[in-house]
Amino acid sequence: MPEVGGGSSAEPMIELRDVVKHYRTRGRGVVHAIDGVSLTVGHGEILGLVGESGCGKSTTARLLTALEQPTSGRITVAGRDVAGARGSGLRELRRTVQMVFQDPYASLDPRQRIGDAIGEVLRVHGLAGGKEDVRREVTRLLELVGLLPGIADRFPHQLSGGQRQRVGIARALAVRPQVLVLDEPVSALDVSVRAEIINLLARLRDELTLTYVFISHDLAMVRHLADRVAVMYLGQVVEEGPWEAVSDSATHPYTEALQAAVPVADPELERSRRTGSVRGEVPDAARPPAGCRFNPRCPLAEDVCREVAPELLPLGAAHRYACHVRQRERAGAPSGRGVS
Repeated sequence: MPEVGGGSSAEPMIELRDVVKHYRTRGRGVVHAIDGVSLTVGHGEILGLVGESGCGKSTTARLLTALEQPTSGRITVAGRDVAGARGSGLRELRRTVQMVFQDPYASLDPRQRIGDAIGEVLRVHGLAGGKEDVRREVTRLLELVGLLPGIADRFPHQLSGGQRQRVGIARALAVRPQVLVLDEPVSALDVSVRAEIINLLARLRDELTLTYVFISHDLAMVRHLADRVAVMYLGQVVEEGPWEAVSDSATHPYTEALQAAVPVADPELERSRRTGSVRGEVPDAARPPAGCRFNPRCPLAEDVCREVAPELLPLGAAHRYACHVRQRERAGAPSGRGVS
């Protein structure tokens, strides 16, 4: 399988090579959550990972943070083998890569004051000594994410959703990581608060030289932050490249469908964008379709799409996509048989 990606460094901060994650379940059989994903993310880069629910984005996040282990393939973060991390190696990995979750309230102990929640991380990792050291560092972290020091004495239920998410970010930053994996970090927030958190994340990336994997189902949200975007469908990457290339020259029909789902103000343009939209829902990952996994929903599907899985092929220097029809069109070949 061709490698997907193209980070800004010869030695990327994050690298996934042919990563597979299958779950054996009772009744459903083997769930193909991730099937052969290869990605690279450079130092200080923001990769947007986009797709509908059930496409494998959150599974990828859990693999990157060693919350789960891959069935096969290799994952490295800052040169460390994630799958092989044990003991002190796993502890060091936890300091290198941190997760920011979708629901900040669920990730905080409701009985614990905010200062104690952040201070606990500092103490566990030996990053602060006495009580005063912890208090000073907690204050610094709260101010870093735009919160007043007095927040430390409050409980999670006394904060707004945006404040809780800032606390979640502060807690992730407590170990001074190099990488943040952000799993739908703004989807549970009001629209106005989303913009504030996105601006905060952009500022922190620049100030702290962080690398992000930003997971979202919303292409419009990703475009405000990401340098590159990888579009996932049913456990596989179907298109990947710099944000401008994917946004301005979306090639895979699924990427086009995600773009068409973002509303625009012009009624005529809105109608034209929704012509030929996809059908149905994401298939069961325990029974993925043969050939191209998008073929049952694709308005362009042909016989070959139902029989042969397409390869990720280059479209320019760093833009790749996997679609038989569009690859044939670019090559000037005649149409396939059995258009559905």
